[in-house]
Amino acid sequence: MLQGVNQVIQKINDIERRFSRVTPEPALSGDFATAFASATAQQQVSIKAAAANVSAEGGDISKMVYLAAVKYGVNPKLALAVAQAESGLSPNVVSPAGAVGVMQLMPETARSLGIRNINDARENIDGGVRYLKQMLTMFDNDVTKAVAAYNAGPQAVKNYNGIPPYRETRDYVARVLSLAK
Repeated sequence: MLQGVNQVIQKINDIERRFSRVTPEPALSGDFATAFASATAQQQVSIKAAAANVSAEGGDISKMVYLAAVKYGVNPKLALAVAQAESGLSPNVVSPAGAVGVMQLMPETARSLGIRNINDARENIDGGVRYLKQMLTMFDNDVTKAVAAYNAGPQAVKNYNGIPPYRETRDYVARVLSLAK
């Protein structure tokens, strides 16, 4: 299969040379399989190194958020900013509305995400970052809308075609975006 990919890349490079005088990117002009394997190996080393820094007894909350963000393809700074704004990174916080843990998941949301123990920091973070990814996907990677939806719910963001006019949500979005810088 990789040989076929290499042939396609080579043909693209030939066409680019003939029609646009654009030189191909170095990573694509050589052996694609080698470049791909190298990039994959580097990513795996980074993930394993980060995982090694998380202790078996629960580890550092920010590292767990980072690992979940990498796992789901969410900007780690954004995921950490949401966790910070939600709970100050505390796994023991319960809001007056009943939101639980680091990512302040509502029990119904946690159940819909398949979380068995909302009080387990790892499960809570995994579910919260997965939910954030769902909001990003739902709103075409519009971070502002996704963060507003994380706070107020996706239907409210759809109803107002943006941040709902709730003071709490507006303040929340501003805080998360500031923390994510």
